[in-house]
Amino acid sequence: MINREDGKGLSELPASADGEAPSELPASADGEAPSEVPPGALYVGKADLDAPGEQGWLLGHFRPDGDPRHSSEVEIKWGRHPKGDRRARWVTGEQRTALLILISGRFHMEFPDRTVVLTEPGDYVVWGRGVDHSWLAEQESVVLTVRWPSVPGYKVPPPE
Repeated sequence: MINREDGKGLSELPASADGEAPSELPASADGEAPSEVPPGALYVGKADLDAPGEQGWLLGHFRPDGDPRHSSEVEIKWGRHPKGDRRARWVTGEQRTALLILISGRFHMEFPDRTVVLTEPGDYVVWGRGVDHSWLAEQESVVLTVRWPSVPGYKVPPPE
């Protein structure tokens, strides 16, 4: 297992022919990073350390090719929200399906015709393509969001 120098987790990659773990993903024949994750590649991390770099998103199209967290099929977010935290603006024209699960706290998912309040760990809501939405953390909350497919272009600008 290779300890990442940036302190944001651990990576384990397939062993080389000499039995040693490589320090990075193997390059393709032309010297470029591979576009597919090598068979047997594994990433071990800590959501609280890895998530802030992508506004909470741990897995999706935005991770580099060859990184086990790169996917065009699904996105996964670990969201830590302080009390009163609100989405900067509503998502409109949604092209993905999403699942949000409450880990802790009290969290409101807002939709045009109703608000769903998640109050107990394990409470969840699923919404489909075309469903506009926003959210509010009534209490300090941790949520896990899974959405699919992973589509570029939906990132909310970070707060100024």
